[in-house]
Amino acid sequence: MTLSVALIQLNSGDDPAVNLRHSLALVSEAADRGARFVLTPEVTNIVSSSRARQYDVLQTKSDDQTLKAMRALAAERGIWLLIGSLALKSDDPGGRFINRSFLISPKGNVAAYYDKIHMFDVRVSETETYRESAGYRPGERVVLAKTDFGALGMTICYDVRFPHLYRKLAQGGAGIITVPSAFSPVTGTAHWEVLLRSRAIETGAYVLAPAQVGTHNAVGGKSRQTYGHSLVVDPWGQVLLDAGTETGVFRVDLDLNMVKQTRARIPALTHDRAYQGPKNDN
Repeated sequence: MTLSVALIQLNSGDDPAVNLRHSLALVSEAADRGARFVLTPEVTNIVSSSRARQYDVLQTKSDDQTLKAMRALAAERGIWLLIGSLALKSDDPGGRFINRSFLISPKGNVAAYYDKIHMFDVRVSETETYRESAGYRPGERVVLAKTDFGALGMTICYDVRFPHLYRKLAQGGAGIITVPSAFSPVTGTAHWEVLLRSRAIETGAYVLAPAQVGTHNAVGGKSRQTYGHSLVVDPWGQVLLDAGTETGVFRVDLDLNMVKQTRARIPALTHDRAYQGPKNDN
């Protein structure tokens, strides 16, 4: 079975209405080019380092205009659509947002959603520090979605550094795993490709990673930069698509039979063994 997919590489700023217009145009272009499954990056609706700006412009799931418009477009074009993630207001008592990925069916329904589990709390350099957990509530649920092209594992960005999550999804049946991202240029240059290839090799799954790219316009707060290079990696670990550093639509066909073939060649997902330790004997 062949599946035509399109990754949308975006340069979202901190105005959701502007971002939505760009996103809808590119998703429509992807559908025009024959994509059956279209994917957008993490924080499709807003890239912002300002909590004040986010409080001003973000909405709840029930009110979010990006989600409503994307659902309508998926139904109109009859495509599967992964909204890589949306930043949304929540009922968190501390006022934190949620970073939620949505899988939309060709009928425009929310087929599944996933809240980012692992928070990006890191000091990349002397001048670049992130504490995602201060602004976002982490998810607690692993999500394996059902589609008419097979089981789909849903993850987001920093999750890629936690291989046990991907193994669980693959052992649950996922032949495709999504990693929508807004990766830092510093960590992207060093780790992006090797991490995604590793997750594909370990799981024998296709890894689809649509990304944000470039310097992001900011009405409020400091402008962010992201790495780009949206990738598609096959189950053998080969890069089928690298979108570089331009925005746009990047399409590729997947041979879904390759998942079964690769896992038969190296059936590592069935070779788990119980073991003890480690322990400190000193």
